[in-house]
Amino acid sequence: MIPLMVALGAAVGAPCRYLLDGWVKDRHPGGLPLGTLLINLSGSAALGLLMGLAAGGAIGSEVLAAAGTGWCGAFTTYSTFSFEVVQLARQNRFGAATGYVLVSIGVGLALAWGGVELGLALS
Repeated sequence: MIPLMVALGAAVGAPCRYLLDGWVKDRHPGGLPLGTLLINLSGSAALGLLMGLAAGGAIGSEVLAAAGTGWCGAFTTYSTFSFEVVQLARQNRFGAATGYVLVSIGVGLALAWGGVELGLALS
């Protein structure tokens, strides 16, 4: 049952990523990867929250598999993040590349941590 839950979550997460990235690009065409940034930061917060809820016993393994492994796994994207950093660097936009890396990792970790703490508090 768990593999099916992961597959169902992933089937929803990937289209969510595609649609949100397109929505952001339509509104901010400046060449910065704001869509991926928003996706990865919100996904970090969501997975942190789910892990906190699971650790506190508020959600079970099926929900964690569907929403955490499936949805968050398909929604967030390390490979696109890596590619976009390389593209910024290849365009000699080293400040943008460095800022993108620092914000993605630093804020992503903070949001994941905050999500875990919130999930534990809600459990």
